[in-house]
This record gives sequence, C-alpha cells and structure tokens, in this order.
Amino acid sequence: MRLSRFERVRERLRRAYESGKASVRAGRTRSPDLPAEAEVAEPTSPGPVAPPTATVVGVPPTPPTFDTTASRDDSDVPHALRIAAAWSWRLIVVGIVAWALLRIVGQVKIVIVPLVIALLFSALLAPAVGWLLRARFPRSLATAVVLVGGLAAVVGTLTLVVNEFIKGVPELSARSSEAVRQIQEWLRTGPLHLSDNQLNRYIDEVTRWVNENTSSLTSGALATAATVAEVLTGALLVIFATFFFLRDGNRIWRFLVRLLPVAARWKVDDAGRASWETLGAYVRATILVAFIDAVGIGIFLVAFDIPFAFPLIALVFLGAFIPIVGATLSGAVAVLVALVDSGPVTALIILAAVIGVQQIEGNVLQPLIMGRAVAIHPLAVVLGVAAGVVLAGITGAVIAVPVIAVINTAVRRLAARRVPDTPPDAVVVASQTP
Repeated sequence: MRLSRFERVRERLRRAYESGKASVRAGRTRSPDLPAEAEVAEPTSPGPVAPPTATVVGVPPTPPTFDTTASRDDSDVPHALRIAAAWSWRLIVVGIVAWALLRIVGQVKIVIVPLVIALLFSALLAPAVGWLLRARFPRSLATAVVLVGGLAAVVGTLTLVVNEFIKGVPELSARSSEAVRQIQEWLRTGPLHLSDNQLNRYIDEVTRWVNENTSSLTSGALATAATVAEVLTGALLVIFATFFFLRDGNRIWRFLVRLLPVAARWKVDDAGRASWETLGAYVRATILVAFIDAVGIGIFLVAFDIPFAFPLIALVFLGAFIPIVGATLSGAVAVLVALVDSGPVTALIILAAVIGVQQIEGNVLQPLIMGRAVAIHPLAVVLGVAAGVVLAGITGAVIAVPVIAVINTAVRRLAARRVPDTPPDAVVVASQTP
C-alpha cells in the first residue's frame, strides 16, 4: 500500500518535469517576430507563473504609464505640467469660440437686441395672455388685446412725461441761470477765491472747445438720425416678435427642442422652461422694485415741489431696470435738479432720500422679492452691465442682467444630476417580456 502511493507521487513529479521541459523548449523555438504578448498559455498548461512584480532577466522594464499619458514622451513630462497644458489649450479653444460669438453678436445686434427685448416683454405679458385664454378668448385675439394694451400704456406714459418736460423747460432754464450765477459767486467768495479774470478765462476755454468741436457735434447729429432709424426698425421688430412669442412661443420652443438629439431633448427642455420661469420672475420682480423706488423718491420730489417731478419719477422707474448703476444715475439727476431749483439744503435732503431708498432696495426688496431663483452676485451684475454697455449701449445695460440670470439657471439645470419630470402629453411605451 505504501509502495503504490510512492509510485503515484513519483509519476506526478515525472509528468510535471516533462511538461516543464516541453514548455521551455517551446519558448526557445518561439519565432522572434512574434511579440511575447501574442502567446497565450493554454488553460491546461502547468508550470510556475511569475508574480507581477518579478523582474525578467534580459527583458527591458516597461515604462510606467498613467491614465493621462499615451507614450513614453508624455510619461517623461511632469504631471502638473501636463495638466496645465491640457487646461491651456482647452481654454484657448473656449476663448476663440467666445470671441467669435461676440463678433457675430456685434454684427447682428440690430436683430438680437430686439429679440431679447421681445422676450422680456413676452415674459411680462404672458400671465395676462394666460388669463384671457382661461376666459375662453381665442389665442390670437388674447395676444392682440394684451399687446395693444401694453403699447397704449407705454405710449401714454411717454407722452405724459414729454409734455411735463416741455412745460417745465422755461422755468428750469431761468432757475439754471440763477444757479450758475450763484456758483460763480461761490467760486469768488468761497474757499477757491477765483478772480474774475480766471473765471473769464475758463469760460473762454469752454467756448473755444465748443467752437472747435462743432464738426464732430454735427456728425454726431447725423449719426443720431441713423440711430433713430435703427430704433424705429428695432421697435417694429420688437412688436412683431413679441406678438408671435406670446401666441406661438410654446410651439416655437418645441420645434427647437426637436432639432436636438433624442437623448438631450428632455434635459434641454427642462433647462429651457426653468430659464423661462426665471426670466418671468426677474421681470415681474424688477417692475415691482422699480415701482417702489419711483414712489419712494417721488414722494420727496413732490413734497419739496421739485420741478419735473413726474419725469424724474419716470426716470427713476426706468433706471431701476439697470441694477446698481441705473438707480445711482437717476438719483443723481434728481439731486442735480433739486440743487438748481431749490438750493443745496433741499438737494441734500433729496440725496438722503435717494440713498435711503437705494439701501432699502438693495438690502430688503431685492433679497425678498427676487428670491434665490434669480440671485446673482453683485460682481457678476456690474461686469454684465459693463459688457452690455460696450456691446449695445444703454439697451445692452438693460438686458445684460436678465440674460445672465437665464444663463445661470440654464447651466445649473443642465449640470444637475436629475431626471426631468415626464411631460403630461408624453406617451410611454413599455416593452413586454417574452
């Protein structure tokens, strides 16, 4: 019994020896053109297997590779430098694309700016159209009624402002002359102690500058005429675009979404509808804040009998659509008119009223009314307004902040890891198990 077990062990050792010798012979007779990775051992091949960390004599070590390297040249470059280079060329590509988009926008801004303004008006008037639709009005009739009513309100307000301004110009001119005389008297007797010769020299320099720049002022008038033509063209485009946005906006959006790949449609649709809600909330909140600012400052203007009270109230209302900058400029105009008309004491009171209203707006009204849905950092607001002024003047300053708010909401929705809600008119087809 013991002998038979010994023989079996010896037979196993002999087979293992023969198998190992056969594998060594096969390795020696291997073709030199065939790489080592091409030979795959059979599952039944016995023999020892070298560990991954073993060093094979006569074979050069394989250079280390990383997830970000594709060759030995890349592996020789420091990791931090490779990351910096990767970021650099991507940022260059993004910068070139952004520059090209800005150039395109600059070339067709006469079309893009009216379309953006039409979107703002549509976001403002869309609730009114919805009310009429729920009252069984036809869609075209509801849109026409709301649009005509909005235009009538805007034209009536502008007419009233212009009439008030025309009535007050003669009185303000007379008081301006008196204010200029008082300023001259203060320059003589005040801390500057300017003499009559110095004042006359400064006045002569101003007059000479105006005479030397008459040609540029004339060319500016011609440019203003061209600007008026552009404004009229843009106004017509705003009216037509607003009408069709209000009537067919949902169908236009669905058509644009269908142009995208199927996998991206729902996410883009969700981001677009969230951005539209943000735009509507921004426009309505801005109008409410502008109305409160105009009423707050207008009370002081009427109480102190400041001329052009109603035009100044309208200017404060319109200036509130340009955050931070607009309120400051409109308040400065009100203070200047108060200074010319009623003197420095009244001007200081109006200045205190303007500052107080702006503080209430920035610290109470904006966070309370705007909410977190359209909250934008003040630095982004200032940079956006500056960029809007450079690209499209005062109109660009008005539309810069809502554009930033919409882009902010869209990017947040697209970057969020969530599945959009199923549309109510979606048809879900379930596969049947065979």
